[in-house]
Amino acid sequence: MNSPESPGRAWDTRARNRARRLERAASLANGRNVAPENIVALLEAVIEPGDRLCVEGNNQKQADFLSRALTKTDPSRVRDLHLVQSVLALPEHVDIIESGQVSRIDFSFSGPQAGRLARLVESGRITIGAIHTYLELFARYFVDLTPQVALVAAQAADREGNLYTGPNTEDTPAIVEATAFKGGIVIAQVNEIVDNLPRVDIPADWVDFTVAAPTPHYVEPLFTRDPALITETQVLTAMIAIKGLYAEYGITRLNHGIGFDTAAIELLLPTYAADLGLKGKICTHWALNPHPTLIPAIEAGFVQSVHSFGSEVGMERYVAARPDVFFIGPDGSMRSNRAFCQAAGHYACDLFIGSTLQLDLNGNSSTATKGRIAGFGGAPNMGADARGRRHASQAWLRAGREGRGDNPMPRGQKLVAQIVETFREHMEPAFVERLDAWDLAESAGMDLPPVMIYGEDLTHVITEEGIANLLLCRTREEREQAIRGVAGYTPVGMARDRRAVENLRDRGIIRRPEDLGIDARLATRDLLAARNIKDLVHASGGLYDPPKKFRNW
Repeated sequence: MNSPESPGRAWDTRARNRARRLERAASLANGRNVAPENIVALLEAVIEPGDRLCVEGNNQKQADFLSRALTKTDPSRVRDLHLVQSVLALPEHVDIIESGQVSRIDFSFSGPQAGRLARLVESGRITIGAIHTYLELFARYFVDLTPQVALVAAQAADREGNLYTGPNTEDTPAIVEATAFKGGIVIAQVNEIVDNLPRVDIPADWVDFTVAAPTPHYVEPLFTRDPALITETQVLTAMIAIKGLYAEYGITRLNHGIGFDTAAIELLLPTYAADLGLKGKICTHWALNPHPTLIPAIEAGFVQSVHSFGSEVGMERYVAARPDVFFIGPDGSMRSNRAFCQAAGHYACDLFIGSTLQLDLNGNSSTATKGRIAGFGGAPNMGADARGRRHASQAWLRAGREGRGDNPMPRGQKLVAQIVETFREHMEPAFVERLDAWDLAESAGMDLPPVMIYGEDLTHVITEEGIANLLLCRTREEREQAIRGVAGYTPVGMARDRRAVENLRDRGIIRRPEDLGIDARLATRDLLAARNIKDLVHASGGLYDPPKKFRNW
């Protein structure tokens, strides 16, 4: 054994490697500042073959200028990369794979690039390590997937290199901290370089280079749902959710997934839920992006607090004007943080409700379907029982009693609901005997099928047929019939055992709208607190400024 003083293994290889990278790049920068025309050369100088590379690009804020620059690098120099990033959202994220410069990816969500990614996987041109949840990928940044180089985006930098992220802080702290404190290189594209920042979100000594991008970084208005597109079926399922789930359990702390199904719930709070006397009793504290469809509920006094993963385009002035509700910095703009909000959604919320593309007879769900590897972002963390949770609430304890029966040790359970129409786009059934995820796992050589929410975590299924409470099922056969019982006229639903389903209905495990006292004829768009984007603008007092593509007036 070598003593600390004896020659032997070097313990500063990362630091020396980092120094060599910085030395190669020194002539291409003025201190920390890099001219846009030098960025491709700088990337070629600091990135080494085989590097783990993180390009910040979650489902909202995108380091788009740096992504484009990466595609212009010399493939003979920048190669064999291992991408470790939340989202493959931009075409450039997949272009760099198609150019043969990436050998492996670990990610969370691919959204609009889901089809291209599936084709690359099927042709064997890329290896997927795993499709992670956001929080899971962040965790691995600090264990075995630490980036050697991180390309991030910020609103502004000052002359010293401090970064201001504004309302879209999102993934930046997690990426930068992991990279900067493990000998990595951090490069930030910013919209502008200024003398004084409104606030410092990332300190300068965590950042190696800043570049003022020719155009502001792209932000996707991912959470905007036009109420004009909400159907009366979605109004009905929203009524079922509010009366059969939210009111039943007294759910105050929650997270909603993206989609028109949950947007309908948000828009029914000031109308239908208020008429049921539920104001102050449900939906008071949220882990949620600032959904425009939540504006009427906020204005009606339903919502007390919202912590956000990121911001939403057009909501900046409205959010800043509601500091009692949102988390606002001393500069007057929102502070978001995806890692903290994911943790809040997992541990501090009693309910997650979202939608899916496929749900099987065990309650497993996935958004990965044939020809499309979309990933699932944060839903698996939100939609999983937090076994480390140690604080109680009325909703959590009741779910635990229902699900665990006469367990001598009191313990609760998180409520996890899937709200779906029995048929999705192009009349594809949402309920299937077998998830496409199994075939995708086989074709991609993955160890696990990409399941979004495991059946053991799913507690409720809501469709236009009614609500199934899986917590009350005592056998696997009962659970299967409960799911079939709300699957409508899909092949899965048509194969139900009618007697078993009626038995489950008699026991309150399946409840139809009429069992809940809901008259389906009243499920009309008249119940929506806002029926179009313009209504949302009016509800905000003119503070909400929707993107142009959502304006039709």
